Amino acid sequence: MSRFLFVVPPLVGHVNPAVAVAAELAAGGHRVAWAGHPEFVRALAGPAARVYDCGAPADVRRPPELRGVAALRFLWEEFFAPLAEAMAPGVERAVDDFRPDVVVADQQALAGALVAERMGVPYATSATTSAEFTDVLAGMPKVDEWVHGLLGDLRTKLGDPARRHDPRFSPDLVLAFTTGALVGERTREAAFVGPAVAHRTDGGPFPWEWLDPDRHTVLVSLGTANTDVGARFLTACAEAVRERAGRVQAVIADPGGALDTIPDADVLVLPRVPQLDLLPHLSAVVCHAGHNTVAESLWHGVPLVVAPIRDDQPVVAAQVTTAGAGVRVRFGRSDSTRLGAALDTVLDGPDCRAGAARVRDSFRAAGGAAAAATHLQQLAKEATR
Repeated sequence: MSRFLFVVPPLVGHVNPAVAVAAELAAGGHRVAWAGHPEFVRALAGPAARVYDCGAPADVRRPPELRGVAALRFLWEEFFAPLAEAMAPGVERAVDDFRPDVVVADQQALAGALVAERMGVPYATSATTSAEFTDVLAGMPKVDEWVHGLLGDLRTKLGDPARRHDPRFSPDLVLAFTTGALVGERTREAAFVGPAVAHRTDGGPFPWEWLDPDRHTVLVSLGTANTDVGARFLTACAEAVRERAGRVQAVIADPGGALDTIPDADVLVLPRVPQLDLLPHLSAVVCHAGHNTVAESLWHGVPLVVAPIRDDQPVVAAQVTTAGAGVRVRFGRSDSTRLGAALDTVLDGPDCRAGAARVRDSFRAAGGAAAAATHLQQLAKEATR
């Protein structure tokens, strides 16, 4: 049996797919350990998870008004690069102690890739967003040059300076938790395994009796990282739903407490929702185009209204609309009229449902966590051979 070390950042959407793959490996008799934040990892992977403690930058609060290149620059300078340097000593201790046959490094936990290459351990990239498989920075050569310069500096500090490949894309194996049906034309090769969806219990108690089977149910969620900018958008969503009260009801995830939480027959507001359990009951999802929510929605064939805010979200939103699986709206300019029109399109027209069904079928055919585990086992065999 082989040993696999998962190196993950403190980001829920990046850890959840890894948890599903790790469970498949453990079920096959392999040994699994983690390098990351212990409390964060165990909350998702289970209290018995073997976790090597890694540092993290101090509380990073990105100004909510940052968008575009400014947001990207902040993310690299204040989070990705400091996270790599903070995690590197813990990852090195984990490799020394656990002796993995393969390191599974999240694409944004760069310490995993760089420490593995310096210590001579094969590593696989865990790519949890589909955005990196299109040439996002093709029209911004100066930004692309700056990012690669920063990666080069990190490699000099943490990795093997003789290596030349982009550490975000392992030459041994890249696991992409998506498929070509969503990504479209790809600029990088990878093992496209589809979403690794494992059942999880989240969101606390839910009043299932509130759901009206004779109406469309819509989930509205902006994730946990956008509470500082979402109040106006969530309010507009609630208004759009109430204007369609005879045929639509909505569950709104509101972790920041922006809305009135007193439920009525049309809108149910909760700080957390059991998203995976709720998806089979939904007719549509309104979200920020976060890859985790998009992938889980399309896994169930649920069409989307996407309102990207920043980071990879505009790219993922474009992939959703190109695949015919949803409608895009402007986050900053969305009022109840625009959101209502978008909801009418995805709820009443057949095109978005058909597009979401096509992506769903491709996701399920790709194999998910089981396929990812098979690729990792093969890499481990090649490494030991």
